[in-house]
Amino acid sequence: MIKKYAFAAIAAATLLSPAAIAPVFAQDKAEKKAEMPSVEPQVRTRDFTGTFGGVRVPYTATIGETVLTSDDGKPEAVIVTTSYVKNPRDTSRPVFFIYNGGPGSGSVWLQMGAWGPKRVAIPSDARDDGAPPYPILDNPESLLDVADLIFIDPPGTGFSYLTEGTDKKKYFGLQEDARAVAQVIRRWINDNGRWNSPKYLGGESYGTTRTAMVVRELEGGTYNDVALNGLILVSTILDFAAREPTPGNEMAYIMTLPNMAAAAYYHGKVEAPSVEAIAEEARQFAIGPYASALLKGQDLPAEERATVRRELARLTGLSERYLDQAELRVTSQRFYKELLRDRGLTIGRLDARYTGKDYDNAGETPDADPSFYGIDAGYTAAINAWSRESLGFETKREYQSIGSVGQYWNWSLGSGWNRNAYLNVAPFIGQAMRQNSQLRLFNAQGWYDFATPFFGAEYSLNRVGIPQDRVTLAYYDAGHMMYIRDEDRRKLSDDVRAFIRAR
Repeated sequence: MIKKYAFAAIAAATLLSPAAIAPVFAQDKAEKKAEMPSVEPQVRTRDFTGTFGGVRVPYTATIGETVLTSDDGKPEAVIVTTSYVKNPRDTSRPVFFIYNGGPGSGSVWLQMGAWGPKRVAIPSDARDDGAPPYPILDNPESLLDVADLIFIDPPGTGFSYLTEGTDKKKYFGLQEDARAVAQVIRRWINDNGRWNSPKYLGGESYGTTRTAMVVRELEGGTYNDVALNGLILVSTILDFAAREPTPGNEMAYIMTLPNMAAAAYYHGKVEAPSVEAIAEEARQFAIGPYASALLKGQDLPAEERATVRRELARLTGLSERYLDQAELRVTSQRFYKELLRDRGLTIGRLDARYTGKDYDNAGETPDADPSFYGIDAGYTAAINAWSRESLGFETKREYQSIGSVGQYWNWSLGSGWNRNAYLNVAPFIGQAMRQNSQLRLFNAQGWYDFATPFFGAEYSLNRVGIPQDRVTLAYYDAGHMMYIRDEDRRKLSDDVRAFIRAR
């Protein structure tokens, strides 16, 4: 409307007809477009052959940039995808879109650790990855025998970036990030003629959160025209409030208790026939006597407190005295430090199998996470070597394995009264499954993962509204990145391969 009135005002002031003024506006628009910075997308393609799932597969690897623009055509975000497509192209094959989490993490972890055609070799038994060179090996566990794979680095991760002057608020957030990723997916489907191919979507950690948001965009939001066959979640976090140890939120302690029992079992602090057995004992105690005791607050009778404290000590390997001082509520950070304090060791957050040694043994929480600094260098070196040297991608940008975009993240799903203080994106998955009768879900969890506890994933996925007959749960004898362990990488790939084939 503003342009219309301005147009009429100029015509009146100059006594010229609108038709005479039109070329002036057209010229102005053309000049502004000419002034906009341009981005020429880089695309590099190489052909390879490998054996995956026992099948010999020729494939094309393509690493390329997708440019997202503003409404007026200004380049705002350059998104890098790495795709692996079987030769010759077969549009009946499933397509699997994959990313990692963070927010701020590139797709390096799943690409070079689990499902890409190459993987980095790091110790499988929870030891530090040491120093380079890190071997880059053929990965027979890649899923290329059953699906074409597209690894996406969302805005601000991996080699993807925002152009100069782009407002971070447009891309760094729950909804903002999902819209960008959904747009990239639709562009890839369109450019590659894969509209009628079976489609799978999934990620790890915050990537599971992103999956809930992206499926909302594709099946029920901005586009509402891309139906999916399956969601593949690895180390799931959907209900954030249920695991946040804010004073007064008792659910956080209930959700992490089974993880504490599993970690205590692994390190020989409790006895049980198996990790599955101790986990089930802890689940039942957590949602029964333990939940009841916590919810009673200061009205908890002394006799009941003593009974709960005694069982809590048996399950966690912590002393009754320590549990009493902690008011029966031990945060994960405290647990990492306390469990093996007698050995002078801390345990990992991403993977409790890992141990580390702090500056001293007197602190309340660890200096760092030994399960992260034990693997990060190998993965970063591998993705840079593979992308630059083997695929020919040219850039002066550093690959952001774990970037800093989280500090700018908009965690809100609304505003005002709809500010969603209780952040839970699981209902979006339920809605998509109810509206798509063939949409199935596969969920993978490690027993020793404190970043995204397995009991928290179970809790969020069995809420009302999520069809349980289309949910598959799988468990692994490692942590957040279960594919680090050789046996679990094979098991994970076999499980996902079977899930895709079962459509």
